[in-house]
Amino acid sequence: MHIGKTFIAAASAAAVLLTPVAAGAAPSQNAENIRKLDIMLMVTSLRCRMGKDDFQPQYRKFSANHITTLNGAAKTLEAGLVKRHGAKGAKRALDRISVGMANQYGQGHPWLDCGALKDITSDLAASKNPADLSIAADELLASGPRNGGRFAAR
Repeated sequence: MHIGKTFIAAASAAAVLLTPVAAGAAPSQNAENIRKLDIMLMVTSLRCRMGKDDFQPQYRKFSANHITTLNGAAKTLEAGLVKRHGAKGAKRALDRISVGMANQYGQGHPWLDCGALKDITSDLAASKNPADLSIAADELLASGPRNGGRFAAR
């Protein structure tokens, strides 16, 4: 059983690294974007929890269903930061990324409302494809909506 879990974790981490990303994007950038997507969804789900479009249950399902991919992205991101900044510097850099995302989305998403975020989070929770997280991150973390976006076209 342990070998199976290890294989699944390794396969999911590899999927994060092999997920198609924008031309020229490094695996650590893809990992950072997936980590930022997770933080953005968590922060906005907290912000939306008191309204009719509370999507905390959908966020919890998303997080549970993609935990291996999310953890793989976090480890890849951390490894890249350790290479660039050393162990202490990597911790500070991770803190800056997390706090920056929380501050950026604390007042809500710039162009998606709680209802759209709830729908997107439901779609991501239902997805079995780790590549969908990269696609969603690319679309949802952009400064504005993109024509033909799979997740952001709401």
